[in-house]
Amino acid sequence: MTPAAYAVLNLEAAQHNLQRVREYAPASKIMAVIKANGYGHGLLRIADALKTVDGFAVARVDEGVRLRRAGIKGRIAVLEGFTCAEELDELLLYQLDAVVHSFQQVEIFESRVEQKQIAIWLKLDTGMNRLGFKTHEFEAVYHRLKHCPIIRWPINFMTHLASADDLQDPTTLKQIHLFNNTIATIESNSEFKLECSIANSAGIIAWKEALTDWVRPGVMLYGISPFPESTGKELGLKPLMSLHSRLIAIKDLEKGDKVGYSGSWICKKKTTLGVIAIGYGDGYPRYAKVGTPVLVNGQRVPLIGRVSMDMITVDLETQPQAKPGDPVTLWGEALSVEEIAQCADTIPYTLVCGITQRVQIVEKSEF
Repeated sequence: MTPAAYAVLNLEAAQHNLQRVREYAPASKIMAVIKANGYGHGLLRIADALKTVDGFAVARVDEGVRLRRAGIKGRIAVLEGFTCAEELDELLLYQLDAVVHSFQQVEIFESRVEQKQIAIWLKLDTGMNRLGFKTHEFEAVYHRLKHCPIIRWPINFMTHLASADDLQDPTTLKQIHLFNNTIATIESNSEFKLECSIANSAGIIAWKEALTDWVRPGVMLYGISPFPESTGKELGLKPLMSLHSRLIAIKDLEKGDKVGYSGSWICKKKTTLGVIAIGYGDGYPRYAKVGTPVLVNGQRVPLIGRVSMDMITVDLETQPQAKPGDPVTLWGEALSVEEIAQCADTIPYTLVCGITQRVQIVEKSEF
């Protein structure tokens, strides 16, 4: 039996979106970002769907360990690096790349003398002001790391773009120029080829200056636009995830009847109300506004009343033939997750990452 709430994953779309990355950055290696359980799509599932990439990036050590234990053999970078000696031990054991962004990490490296070595990405803070060394610290840190026997050479460099999704913001070009200028001296004095990584999804699509040795696509791999003013479809991307449910009840209401918790929506006329088996307990956004579109039998109807844990309610005026059991789509190919995110004053990332465990995941080939 089809579950009440389920998400369909079209994994073939992952390869389509990966090809779009290659078209944007033909000379770059690709480090696919699959953190946060593959942006809610399943860490191992997405790693398998994207197995032709040059490497993966995750946020935390345990994510990288899970990939290794599942048999993933390629390069895996841990974007948050490590915070203690025990985490460094895990990185060494499973041969994961560490992003180095703090003096505490450098001090831990300096205390280690074992023969095992680790590949690292030295992070420059060019304006995100989150992780990474400032420009006046960077070269000195690099030279300290040169004397650490635990470090595998060459060291790679990376930074992260703070505003690449805003095409009018000059911050991105300033960050790119600061990165290039900071590493220029180090590169000129190095006997090794030093590889660099700047571009995230927005950088790949919109900022050619950010295309270096490695690019780090994230949200675009899942068919979602990194720009607030566009959808993935408009960028030639295909969504991996669609979210579905079904009508479970239909009620005829009179003018003046109140709907949902606190009676926040009041019928202005006779209303045919549909109840759908999905809510914030499944990951549908709690703060989706009245009027947020929902597809019933493939046709748009508006959300009315508050989203509750297990149900939402819609106005079926344009669907008089609707009946319990009819299919519902909350987002997908015909109703972009970007549009739903706008209706909920959030971003698409939070929606796909927020799908809960009780939503059954169905791969398209199985459906």
